[in-house]
Amino acid sequence: MQTCTLGKDLEVSAISLGCMGMSSAYGPAAEKGEMIRMMRAACELGVTHFDTAEAYGPFANEELVGEALQPIRDRVTIATKFGFDIDLETGARLPGGTNSRPDHIKAVAEAALRRLRTDHIDLFYQHRVDPKVPIEDVAGAVKELIAAGKVRHFGMSEAAVQTIRRAHAVQPVTAVQSEYSLFYRGPEAELLPALEELGIGFVPFSPLGAGFLTGKIDETTTFDPTDFRNYVPRFTPEARKANMALVDLVKAVAEAKQATPAQIALAWLLAQKPWIVPIPGTTKLHRLQENLGAVLVEFTPEELANLDTAASALTLEGARLPEAVLKMTGL
Repeated sequence: MQTCTLGKDLEVSAISLGCMGMSSAYGPAAEKGEMIRMMRAACELGVTHFDTAEAYGPFANEELVGEALQPIRDRVTIATKFGFDIDLETGARLPGGTNSRPDHIKAVAEAALRRLRTDHIDLFYQHRVDPKVPIEDVAGAVKELIAAGKVRHFGMSEAAVQTIRRAHAVQPVTAVQSEYSLFYRGPEAELLPALEELGIGFVPFSPLGAGFLTGKIDETTTFDPTDFRNYVPRFTPEARKANMALVDLVKAVAEAKQATPAQIALAWLLAQKPWIVPIPGTTKLHRLQENLGAVLVEFTPEELANLDTAASALTLEGARLPEAVLKMTGL
């Protein structure tokens, strides 16, 4: 497995593992023992970076990741997140929505350390920007946690460029996380140029378009009632049918490259910048192995240009998230 450097010095596997779907968002939680075995197998296959958050469950995913990685903690890095208003005792989501008050950030860090069974968090993201708290105060709180040795690196998720710049001036930001794939290319306009300028790494979530780019989903697919895609405009049956043109394009490239559509989608991301580290999630070992095979797919400049031209010519239907959720992002 190749490695990439996020920010100044956080070295991680070029493809890392998003763990959210093991516990929430895509349907019922997967079987705990299987997920523990898969995370340990991922490490054996070269994955060194695992992404979780207190909000995934809440708490259940951090606990799962902590148990799985405890025996191999010295071989991996762990990212988790703060920023939602969650009761630290019960896990209940509180009506405040976001909460990045410095005292709350520090309390979340302590709770995360316990659940993750570790003495430090390698990468601590602000999950969503809190409009009630100046970003300088947020960065200052994380800076204190870094000084105390409880956190190694500061990250931000779904933040606007001007917010990132203000935070970076207080405490250098190592990585920014946001959605990015052939299915959603919003970061290309402003975010990626700013991150390159500032020397900040980029960690795209939903690098497979929440599964759409794998070619396993069409307008007839039925999702579990608890699957968040039921509420996403881009995943209505009508939008899926209209957007199959992109899947057909990825499939055609995959056939020509003797790869799978998922591998093409991930290899395209890896080819964009050397500091981009996608975090595809899965609950199946064979899918994990397939995803990691993307590092072996290479594009010529002409192939990349042709794929970019063809994908850019398509008009995709549906917003990437429900309107209420989009309002919680800084974008």
